[in-house]
Amino acid sequence: MLPPAIRRRMPAAGLLVAVVVVGLVVHAALPDTAATDIAGDVLYAAAAYLAVVLIAPGLPVLAIGGIAAVWCVAVELFQLTGLPLEWGARFAPVMLLLGTVFDPRDILVYVVTVAVMTAAHALLRRSDRR
Repeated sequence: MLPPAIRRRMPAAGLLVAVVVVGLVVHAALPDTAATDIAGDVLYAAAAYLAVVLIAPGLPVLAIGGIAAVWCVAVELFQLTGLPLEWGARFAPVMLLLGTVFDPRDILVYVVTVAVMTAAHALLRRSDRR
């Protein structure tokens, strides 16, 4: 039997790859609308959550959610500096990680998404223990 950390990392890694692929498709292939912006925010928050699971699978679920939420909000607030927009103009992939311009709606979407991910993860962990 695999150690718990590996058992947690494997599905998180697969899900993270899927989320990133879907995010790239949304970004590259769909028109820029409010719906695709929100979808991108949901996928970004999900990717942040899954990345924390990959890095520290043994953390309590609430800690994982807290770290992911703080990351997402910090990145959004960092956009107020104008640096992500400037850096993204020089190297476009930066925009995928740091965004471009501040939008308060993004913070709401991030927090709600992380809350849903945290609740789902807590339920999965609970069922794992049975």
